[in-house]
Amino acid sequence: MEALPLFSKSKEEVSAAARHLTVTELTSKIRGVVEPSFNQVWVQGEVSNYRPAASGHAYFSLKDQGSCISAAIFGWGARKKPFDLKDGLQILCRGKISIYPPRGTYQLVIDQVEPLGSGALQIAFEKLKAKLASEGLFDSAVKRKLPKLPARIAVVTSPTGAAIQDMLNILKRRAPQIRVTVIPALVQGTEAAPQIIRGIELANRHGLGEVIVLARGGGSIEDLWSFNDEALARAIRGSKLPVVSAVGHEIDFTIADFVADLRAPTPSAAAEIVSGSWVDVLDRVRESSTRLRSLMVRDLNQRKQLLSHLVARVVSPKDRLREQAQRTDELALRLERAVQFRLERRRSALQQVIGKLDALSPLRVLERGYTLVRAPGNEGQVIKSVHQIRSGEEFEITFYDGQKAVRAI
Repeated sequence: MEALPLFSKSKEEVSAAARHLTVTELTSKIRGVVEPSFNQVWVQGEVSNYRPAASGHAYFSLKDQGSCISAAIFGWGARKKPFDLKDGLQILCRGKISIYPPRGTYQLVIDQVEPLGSGALQIAFEKLKAKLASEGLFDSAVKRKLPKLPARIAVVTSPTGAAIQDMLNILKRRAPQIRVTVIPALVQGTEAAPQIIRGIELANRHGLGEVIVLARGGGSIEDLWSFNDEALARAIRGSKLPVVSAVGHEIDFTIADFVADLRAPTPSAAAEIVSGSWVDVLDRVRESSTRLRSLMVRDLNQRKQLLSHLVARVVSPKDRLREQAQRTDELALRLERAVQFRLERRRSALQQVIGKLDALSPLRVLERGYTLVRAPGNEGQVIKSVHQIRSGEEFEITFYDGQKAVRAI
C-alpha cells in the first residue's frame, strides 16, 4: 500500500521554495536594514553579567525592568577609564546596533559610556553648549576686558562658603585697598541659578563693583549644575559689568565658564587675577621706592662727603681770630726785636759819637790839668792870651771840677 504525503504542494509553492535565502543572506539583509537605522543611539540601563576579555574588550548585558540587550566595548582595557564597569552599575552609553552573524544576534557596540546621572547631565550640557555657541555667546569678540586696577569688586556667592573666605584672605594680603561687596546667593540646588542672576542684576543696577565674580568651590557635576543654566548664561552675557567665572576646581567646566568674560580655575585664582595689576603696581612702587631711597642715600652720602671736605677747608672765625692774634703777636715781637735792634745800633752809633765828642770835649782837657779862662759877664769870652787880661780885672777860671772867680794883679 502506498503512503500518502502529509502535505500537498502547489506549483507556486514549489517555485517559491526554489528562490529561498540562505541564513547568511537573511542575516545580511537584516543587518543592512537594522545597522544604518541605529547607527548612533544613547541607551540607559544597568550593567549585568560583565565579562572583561583578555584581549582588552569588555562584554556585558544592558538591561532594565523589561528588556535586556547584549553590549560590547572594544579596547576598554586599554582606555584611560574614569570609572570601572561592574554589575549593577547604572550607565548611559552611546553606540550603534550591530548584527553578529555567527550567532544571528544583535548587540550594542558602545563607543562612549558614563555613569548614569553625570552622563545625562553631560548630554544636556553639551546640547546647551552647542546652542549657545551657535548664537555667539562664547565668541571672544563679545567678551569685555577686566579693569586693570579695580577699586571695587562684587562677589556673587554663598557668604558662608570656604570660597569667599579664601578670596577675602588673598585680596587682603595682595590688595587690601580693594573694596569687596559680597552678594549672597545659593550656589547649589534648583533655586541657585535665579539667585545668582539676581546678584548679577543687583551689581549692575547699583554699581556694586567694577567687576563681578561668580564663585563656588568644587563638587560633582550635579553640585555645579546651577551654573549650566541657560538663563544664567544669558544674564552673564547681558551684564554691563565684566564677569569672572570662578566655579569649581581647575578640571571643572560649566556653561558660565564659557560665556563669562574670563574663567578662573578656582575662586582663589580669581582673587589673584583681579588683584594681579595691583600687585604689579605695588611691586613697581616698592621697586621705585627702593631705587629712590638708594639714590637719596647715595646723594646724601656724596653731599656729606662734600660738606666734610668743605668743613675741612673752611676755618672757623674763632680759629681765624686766634690765628690773627697769634700772627699779631709774632709781628709785634718781630717789630719789637727790629726796634730793639735798631735802637741798639743807634745806641752803639751814638756811643761812638759820644766817645768821639767826649774825646774832643774841653772837659777832658780840663781833667788833664788844663783850665779855661773866661772874661766875666754874659758874653763869657774865652781869654786865649795873657795880653787880654788887664790888671785888676776879674775873670773866671773853669777847672774840671768847677769854676772860680779871680782878679788879676
